[in-house]
This record gives sequence, structure tokens and C-alpha cells, in this order.
Amino acid sequence: MPIKKLREFLDENKIKYIVISHSLAYTAMEVAASAHISGKDLAKTVIVKIDGKMAMTVLPASCKVVITLLKEATGANEIELAKEREFKDIFPECEIGAMPPFGNLYEMEIFADESLKENEEIAFNACSHTELIKMAYRDFERLVNPKIVKFCSR
Repeated sequence: MPIKKLREFLDENKIKYIVISHSLAYTAMEVAASAHISGKDLAKTVIVKIDGKMAMTVLPASCKVVITLLKEATGANEIELAKEREFKDIFPECEIGAMPPFGNLYEMEIFADESLKENEEIAFNACSHTELIKMAYRDFERLVNPKIVKFCSR
């Protein structure tokens, strides 16, 4: 079961969460609509290459990664969106494009957009295109310890 590793991690850390099943959806905004969640409350994961190294960005589904802002925030020379074929093997238990925003479980650097801090709770893909996990944002931040920066636009 793809969600097993993530659920074990949350359970080990005594995190309260719920699993939300929804109809098959692929884009972040389709997932939000299918699960009846606001686009600002659904955290999507976008994999980028920062100076050639894979990293994870986490931002509201209603936003887009602004590469120039991310470059400024990280001090990187080069940032580009990673292609699915470049990162699919990093997340073997996940359906492609349904990675949870827990880069720490995959030894990846994680950047979260500062706008997520406005949310009391966030929901995110749970390794499949039909399941989400919803939990307190403060618990996510404590477990993942992302670098909080501004890099998205609506």
C-alpha cells in the first residue's frame, strides 16, 4: 500500500490526521475540487532542480512556482522544474505526481511557500491520485522542518 510509509511516520510521531478518499484526479486543482477543499488549503509538491540537485517545493494548489523568486530565496545559480522521468524513481511507492510533501523521508531539501503558514490545516497527496491526508500545518512544519520562503504567485 503506497501510503504505508507516510502513515507509519505520522503514527510514530503521534500526529492526528485524516485520510480523505476522492475520485481519480491528476492536477492539484482537480484534486482540490474532487475532495471539496479550497486550492489554498491543498498543498502541492513540485520537484525542482537547484544547481543540479533535486529538491522539493510545497505550495498551495492555487499557486505556481516563480523560479526567479525561488532563486532569490535560495541564492541558487540555476533552478528548473524537474521532469517526471528524472524523479519518479526517488518515490517508488508513490504514483507519479502524487508525492506527499515530506522530502525529509526521501532525503531531499524542502522549501515551503510562506503562504502555507496562513492555514490551520493542510491537505496533500498521499502517494496516490485518489487519497489525501489532512493534518495541522504546525505539525507538518514541525515534522518536515522546511525552509520557509516566498516563491509562489496566484
